[in-house]
Amino acid sequence: MTETDLRTHAEDIHDQFSDQLDIGVDDVEERLSTLVDDYKVPLDEARRSVTNTYLDEAGMDRDDLASSGGNEVKQVRDIDAPEEWIDLTAKVVDLWDATSDAVAQVGLLGDETGTVKFTKWSKSDLPTLEEGKVYSLRNVVTDEYQGRFSVKLNRTTTIEEVDEDIEVGDDAIEVEGALVDIQSGSGLIKRCPEEDCTRVLQNGRCSEHGEVEGEFDLRIKGVLDDGEDVHEVIFDQEATENLTGITLEQAKEMAMDALDTSVVADEMREKTLGRYYRVTGPTLGRYVLANETDQLTEPVDPEAVLIKARSI
Repeated sequence: MTETDLRTHAEDIHDQFSDQLDIGVDDVEERLSTLVDDYKVPLDEARRSVTNTYLDEAGMDRDDLASSGGNEVKQVRDIDAPEEWIDLTAKVVDLWDATSDAVAQVGLLGDETGTVKFTKWSKSDLPTLEEGKVYSLRNVVTDEYQGRFSVKLNRTTTIEEVDEDIEVGDDAIEVEGALVDIQSGSGLIKRCPEEDCTRVLQNGRCSEHGEVEGEFDLRIKGVLDDGEDVHEVIFDQEATENLTGITLEQAKEMAMDALDTSVVADEMREKTLGRYYRVTGPTLGRYVLANETDQLTEPVDPEAVLIKARSI
């Protein structure tokens, strides 16, 4: 890590808080340097930690934090990382019932490349979006949950209706094959319980919020082999329950009885490895996100499955 790298990040953080706090770039750089150089904290985590400190000092929420400079204009299919500030033009495809008073609107936005979930917070005091209309949305922030990206509209977002129509594209694909591997990070997992954060905990720690109690969730990261290609697939809680017949409550009971969460993933392997499935859903990087799953045939030879799994 060079001093230039630290200085650049310090300048970015300073620009974000210069209107709210009396801080200098040197102060920010010193905080970053202490974490990175003295405590060997990765730069991304150090930047989040310093940013969170200044958010607390300024009495601000992360959603109030606007990016410095202009945003990149993106299409839906190009949203591939959380916590990025972007602009996009999209059509309101669907509106859903909000399950929290903190949420003013929630639904689906789409453009020619696909669809993405959006959330508009009540405290943002933004105009109401109408289903079927197209909007230019500036300064929205990306988020990620269980491999699915979404966008959040906050106080700094500007909304302008656009007098045009968009033919929304279908970003779903269909893959088939034998489930030959369930990867690590599957089964009964814990996620960060902090509001708007759903990161998977590693050894009881969230990469942004540190040590937290965590909330249980189910997930499978699997590999389908069709004989020619392999496809990595993510099943969220609902898809995992449907695939395995193991509910979240049952998984927690299994782990409690065994005093070991790994028994859940082991049981899932017993129930699913070697069976053929058809999975339909959007892609995220190398993963297919399982929106629909159908079992196709009887299990294949378990020994052959194991050979395939070891070869991946």
